[in-house]
Amino acid sequence: MEDNFQILGTYLTIRLPAEVDHHNSEELKRKADRLLMENNIHCIIFDFGRTNFMDSSGIGMIMGRYKNMRFMGGAVVAVRVNERMRRILTMSGIYKMMDIYEGLPEQSNLI
Repeated sequence: MEDNFQILGTYLTIRLPAEVDHHNSEELKRKADRLLMENNIHCIIFDFGRTNFMDSSGIGMIMGRYKNMRFMGGAVVAVRVNERMRRILTMSGIYKMMDIYEGLPEQSNLI
């Protein structure tokens, strides 16, 4: 799962797996929080390019990282969101909290 995390400057990109559920949400959360503490991260980019399912634990994982970043003055965005994931993000309320891009925006446009 280490290859799912990439740091570029102050940006942490998390490439989410095909299914974000209770089996992997806790590990994603732990690794993301560790990287946030060890690095000067100003923006988390959740990459949904491979994701086609997310349950409530995945939503909770994203919401928790969002709250941490907002507390630190940073931002959280979602990229490469397909229609199915867009519906889940909309129903969960995440859609209103962060910018969501279908493709990969320029990093200078993220925060």
